[in-house]
Amino acid sequence: METIKYCLRKLVYSLPLLFGVTLISFVLMVYFGPDKTYDLLGRNPTVAQIAEVRHQLGYDLPFWTRYLTYLKQIVTFNFGYSDSSGELVTTILERTIPISLMLGLPGFILGHVISIILGLIAAHNRGNWLDKLVMSSSVVGMSISYIIAIIGIQLLFCSSYGLNWFPVYGWSTQTFGDYLYYVTVPTLCTIFVSVGYTTRFYRAILVEEMTRDHIRTARAFGHSTLQILIKHVLKNALIPIITRVIFSIPFVLVGGSLLLESYFGIPGVGLITYNAITTGDLPILKAVIVLVTLLYIVVVSVVDVIYKLVDPRIDLN
Repeated sequence: METIKYCLRKLVYSLPLLFGVTLISFVLMVYFGPDKTYDLLGRNPTVAQIAEVRHQLGYDLPFWTRYLTYLKQIVTFNFGYSDSSGELVTTILERTIPISLMLGLPGFILGHVISIILGLIAAHNRGNWLDKLVMSSSVVGMSISYIIAIIGIQLLFCSSYGLNWFPVYGWSTQTFGDYLYYVTVPTLCTIFVSVGYTTRFYRAILVEEMTRDHIRTARAFGHSTLQILIKHVLKNALIPIITRVIFSIPFVLVGGSLLLESYFGIPGVGLITYNAITTGDLPILKAVIVLVTLLYIVVVSVVDVIYKLVDPRIDLN
C-alpha cells in the first residue's frame, strides 16, 4: 500500500513536467510547424478558400483555445485522425507500438547484458591487455555513426556482397522463424551501436565497486572470482545499472527505432514518426510526444520502488 501511494504521489509531482513538455512542444508546432493550408489547396487558392481551410484546421482559433483542446486530447488520449492517412491516431499507435517493442527489446536487452559482461571482464582485468582490448573496442564502436553501422551490417548479412542470410527490407511475424529472420539484423545494429557506450559506463562503476573494503574482505575469505564478481561487485553496483537501463526505456520505443524502422521499412512507431515529421502530420507528432513524456513520467515514478526492491535499506519517504 505504501508503494502504491508513493507511485501515485510521484505521478502527481510529475504533472508539471507533462504540462511543460506539452506547452513547449505545442508552441513549436504552432509557430514553427508546417502549415497544411497550401498542401490541401494546391496552387493559386483564393482568399476565401484559404480562410475556409484555415477554419477547418482550427488555425484561426486563439492560441490558448487550441492548447486547451490539445490538453483535452491528452486527457482522453484521442488525437483525432492522421492528416496523411485519415486513420484514427490511436488505432495507428495500437498497431505500431507492439512492432516497435518487438523490434527494440531484443537489442536493448542483449546490448545491456553483453555490456555488463564486458564491463565485468574489463573491471576484473583492469590495466592488462584484456581490459585495454575491451575499452579500445568500445571506443571504436562509439566512433562509428549509427547509419554507417547499419549500412555495414546490412552489406555483410543482407547483400550478395556478403553472406546474404537475411532480408534487406520488410517485416513479418507470422511465425517465430519469420520474426527471427527479420529482427536479427536490426538487433545486431542496435547492439553494435549501444555496447560501446554502455560498456564504458558499466566498467567505470564496476571498477569503483571493486576497490571497496568488502571486496578485499571477500577475497581474504577465499571467495571465488565468479562469486565476488556476481554476488559482491555486480549486486552492489545494481543501483546505477538500473538507473541506466530504466531511463533508456522511453527512447527505445521511438528514438532507437526511428532510424532502424525508416531504413528497413519496418511499420512501427519510429517509421510513422519519421513520416509524420516529413509530411507535417501534427496529430501523430502530438501523440508520439505525449507517449514518450508519459513513459518518462512512469519511469521516474517507479524507479525508486525498483531501487528499494534491490536495496531494502532505501527509504521511499
